[in-house]
Amino acid sequence: MTFKKGQLILLDYTAKIKDSGEVFESTNEEEAKKHSIHDPNLKYMPKLVSVGEAWVLKGLDDALPETKEGEKKTIEVSAEKGFGARDKGKVRMIPLRKLGEDQEKVSVGDTVEIDNKKGIIRFIGSGRVQIDYNHRFAGKTIIYDVNVKKSLDTDDDKISEILKSRLPVENDQINFKKTGNVVEITIPEEIFRADGLAIIKHFTQMDLFKFVPSLEKVNFVESYENKTAKKEDKPAKKEEKPAKPAEKKSK
Repeated sequence: MTFKKGQLILLDYTAKIKDSGEVFESTNEEEAKKHSIHDPNLKYMPKLVSVGEAWVLKGLDDALPETKEGEKKTIEVSAEKGFGARDKGKVRMIPLRKLGEDQEKVSVGDTVEIDNKKGIIRFIGSGRVQIDYNHRFAGKTIIYDVNVKKSLDTDDDKISEILKSRLPVENDQINFKKTGNVVEITIPEEIFRADGLAIIKHFTQMDLFKFVPSLEKVNFVESYENKTAKKEDKPAKKEEKPAKPAEKKSK
């Protein structure tokens, strides 16, 4: 059975540049370590994808409707459907002094930000620097080795995976309860003061209402404990009396 547009699936993949074999992304932690691209700040797990809705590169997205649950497949993505063709107009020469304090520190291959745009340094010389504002992989054909892990067909599966993809905590810290058309989500204490928590909750509820249309209400629960009061209410430990010495028996 192939997938329709808007179908939620879990996708494991490893992506590499066709002509060089350079692996630049993987959802699998062991693969990331193997190719020296591991990031300890990333949450490695199968990627949640809504088929046909641009959650991944267009070339990969276009191929997903022809896959099925449990299938492993190699998908080739052209530059036009990947990171785009190279545009010579995005390669510019600027005075080296425009880099300010960094002009003595940079070297070819470094990524810099000029006028709120990021680019890669291609050449330095004669007081000038050439910056390429094309994407690093523009003009490159990409190879994806994919494994379609699961099709999410139940409400509980959809809710669970949406929360895993949205909340920046370990999966075992995610807790929710669905009662009828209402879902209650417990926010872990670790992210009470996380940057952008309000935005995270906003996009989470948007995804939940979209993919679980039977839901009428989404409640986010934050529970706070008065730890000082709990400590003061704790009963004092009873003082243990020293044991009596054993009496000597008379002969």
